[in-house]
Amino acid sequence: MADHSAIFRLEGISKSYGNVVALHDVSLSVAGNEYISLLGPSGSGKSTLLRVIAGFEAPDRGRVYFEGRDIAAMSAHERDIGFVFQNFALFPHLTVFDNVAFGLVNGKAPPAAAEVEKRVKEVIALVGLAGMEGRGVHQISGGQKQRVALARTLVMRPKLVLLDEPLGALDANLRHRMRNELRAIREKLGVTFLHVTGSETEALAMGDRVVVLDRGRIAQFARPDEVYSAPASPNVAHFLNRYNIFEGTLRGRNFEGPFGNLAVSHVTRSDRTAYAVRYDRMRVEPETGHADGPGLPATYVASEYLGSSVMYFFETDKGQVVEVEHHLSLGEPRNYEPKARYMLRWKPEDAIAYGQG
Repeated sequence: MADHSAIFRLEGISKSYGNVVALHDVSLSVAGNEYISLLGPSGSGKSTLLRVIAGFEAPDRGRVYFEGRDIAAMSAHERDIGFVFQNFALFPHLTVFDNVAFGLVNGKAPPAAAEVEKRVKEVIALVGLAGMEGRGVHQISGGQKQRVALARTLVMRPKLVLLDEPLGALDANLRHRMRNELRAIREKLGVTFLHVTGSETEALAMGDRVVVLDRGRIAQFARPDEVYSAPASPNVAHFLNRYNIFEGTLRGRNFEGPFGNLAVSHVTRSDRTAYAVRYDRMRVEPETGHADGPGLPATYVASEYLGSSVMYFFETDKGQVVEVEHHLSLGEPRNYEPKARYMLRWKPEDAIAYGQG
């Protein structure tokens, strides 16, 4: 069972580059033995936050605590925090063994040669590269390089490992396999991982909890299922790429949108008024003859086969493209007439209203 005492804590972290605010008043507490996904679009501040924790960047304001100590004044190499770079940052002239051993043998107090060999071989085996110690970096694949980069960090036995989009350079099949392996390694070692990614699928699949950054602020910090089913803001819902977002006006408990006026039972507080319905909660019916649930007339445009599901695209009279996902486990794909009119419907309880209500 995870130790839920905080291993690191951020208090009011802010960081700007000239007139560009990268981080604004970010506070965060992460427990020991957690896998935390740090998710957000490009420019949201993900990598900046990681670099502040690692000690590569100094915050303009705020404090960084690691195991209860204020480490803001410590250099990166004094923090006992591992960092896996997006581009791996391996030494091309060194073997796999020497890349992994580099931090050990070049530290302030390097272990004896026998201890170095023992620790390096243990961690190389842990990441699935046993027998490849003598190969050059140019002789191994992208996925193997990623493992070497991870092993080089783990051999130092850090209690916190920061990963800056470590799977971004890998193909889709390898990314899927490495997701499972990273979680297994983290669980075996009992360390905390903070994994930066721009992929909502990756973040939700890997994190025990997910931090969603939006324009330098934490928009949501929750379990993956909570982020997926109840995004905290329209921006979070939009970034998840699973929701149709409708603009409108909120008057009390009535939302006025492209589908008319709807009574809503609950409003999620947000600085932006919007109405969100998940792709797979929408259904398609004939334009007339049915009145169960809110309705939005739209014209069928196209479909996209995704393997386990099909995505259908409809265009409203105001030009908004609305997506409807049909899971093939629920039946065969639907055949909609090109440029034909349909009514898009959903249950009110499957929607989220946002605003100051």
